[in-house]
Amino acid sequence: QVQLVESGGGSVQSGGSLRVSCAASPYIYSSRNCLGWFRQAPGKEREGVAFIYTGGRATVYADSVKGRFTISQDDAKNTAYLQMNTLKPEDTAMYYCAADDREYCSGGDGYNYWGQGTQVTVSA
Repeated sequence: QVQLVESGGGSVQSGGSLRVSCAASPYIYSSRNCLGWFRQAPGKEREGVAFIYTGGRATVYADSVKGRFTISQDDAKNTAYLQMNTLKPEDTAMYYCAADDREYCSGGDGYNYWGQGTQVTVSA
């Protein structure tokens, strides 16, 4: 059973914006306190980008995206979003959403539930 489904990736020029979405199953959305966005570029390790504590809405961002990306959630749609502004070529990667129940949402990538990913490509 698919638990997380990403969408909204695509190609954009440097300086542009994209919003990617992560639709979660009702079970996952209601039972996990952390939703996170990760990305992985070819030849590079997976990187945690943005995290949200689903209960209190607190957010955490990687330094590389702070001020440019915003993570949010819509409880009515069981969906998390990542709004990406002022995109740079180095943001090019496969973007994954993940869900888990943990004390620190940004503490590593050992999440239990993962989506299949959506590609984001930023051209110079």
